[in-house]
Amino acid sequence: MDWKQEWKPLAAIVAVFTACYYLPIDWLRQSQRVENALWESLHLVKWYAQEHVILCLIPAFFIAGAVGVFVSQAAVMKYLGPQAHKPLAYGVASVSGSILAVCSCTILPLFAGIYRMGAGLGPASAFLYSGPAINILAIVLTGAVLGPQMGVARAVGAVAFAIVIGLCMHLIYRKEEQAKIEAAALMSEPPVTRPLWQNALYFGSMVGILVFANWGRPAEEQGLWYAIYEGKWVFSSLFAVALALILVAWFNIGKVRMLMAAAPVVVLALAVPQHPTLAFVAGAIGLSVLLTTGKDESGELNEWFSTSWDFAKKIMPLLLIGVLVAGALLGRPEQEGLIPSAWIAGLVGGNSLWANLFASVVGAFMYFATLTEVPILQGLIGAGMGKGPALALLLAGPALSLPNMLVIRSIMGTQKTIVFVALVVVMSTLAGMIFGAFF
Repeated sequence: MDWKQEWKPLAAIVAVFTACYYLPIDWLRQSQRVENALWESLHLVKWYAQEHVILCLIPAFFIAGAVGVFVSQAAVMKYLGPQAHKPLAYGVASVSGSILAVCSCTILPLFAGIYRMGAGLGPASAFLYSGPAINILAIVLTGAVLGPQMGVARAVGAVAFAIVIGLCMHLIYRKEEQAKIEAAALMSEPPVTRPLWQNALYFGSMVGILVFANWGRPAEEQGLWYAIYEGKWVFSSLFAVALALILVAWFNIGKVRMLMAAAPVVVLALAVPQHPTLAFVAGAIGLSVLLTTGKDESGELNEWFSTSWDFAKKIMPLLLIGVLVAGALLGRPEQEGLIPSAWIAGLVGGNSLWANLFASVVGAFMYFATLTEVPILQGLIGAGMGKGPALALLLAGPALSLPNMLVIRSIMGTQKTIVFVALVVVMSTLAGMIFGAFF
């Protein structure tokens, strides 16, 4: 028996057994808070399934699968690999969120796609942080609701954090990065099957669908952002039509088959325009059928679907488990879980190290959908939260969540996940303290 290896499962079994042995069933039965936590976890997972799986995760899985099939590993290594031109790699990765505007869970399939294709740990980590953190609409909303100083601090902090966190991850694991550089040197340039501009339009059409289908409702019903929100399904439809034309023209999908796949989408969009999600689901099913049936001599369409499905199988269960746990512990906005909201509001007043650290840690574990962090913080500030801890939560919260951490661990391992989370928490804490000292 090798106890150096076996002590971990033994300790886990003993811990679970001890918890079961002393399980306070009578107290649990009498506790209203435990019952509320159960309902909150179910409410949160239902809300997550309704609001994020169809419009966020499904297109993200298709994009991640496409990255794995249609973007060559050599290209990823060239622009995002450990030997890539640093200003270009970190510059692209750190501002990607301004285009994607996704939440901490939707970024995961995209991160997994580029990381497995050989992207350097530094640029990939910068991309992972920036995706949900640098959302132009969220930053504008932050400035409008919480004040211009907070909006500017969030924008500057998010871009700077993405670069610094990426560089720190690269330096901490530079030996592994060196191995990637040596592997890249042996990698031959694959033949080009499709010009770069065609791939750019192809990915742009899918990113356009992802961005506009998830465009959040602004606080004020006027201005450019609201106009885009009002027309979000028109924009999404235009990008969907562009994707259909690209698949017919460059991916050898027959016109008749494409029309048959598009017909249910058009019918549902016209028949029930008040429920655009139905047409969106029909489009996703139609695309899946097109990719898995018909003649595909190169096999790339079938491989695209298989890769997307592989991401979905590995990521979805962890996300749903994480959302259930997060809902039980922290509840939903204005609804409490096991941890009372008053405890949180009372612990983040002032600008002490503890208040900023606590805000960073709570923000890192709590799940925020895109834009929801602003009204939550507005309520917490009204309850006495300091501006420094508020910024700390803004910088840590949207980029991380418990479900997000579970999936990151499955992609890059426990140690790297802990280091990444620790960097986000520490830097958010420091940024909050500095901001709180001046404002």
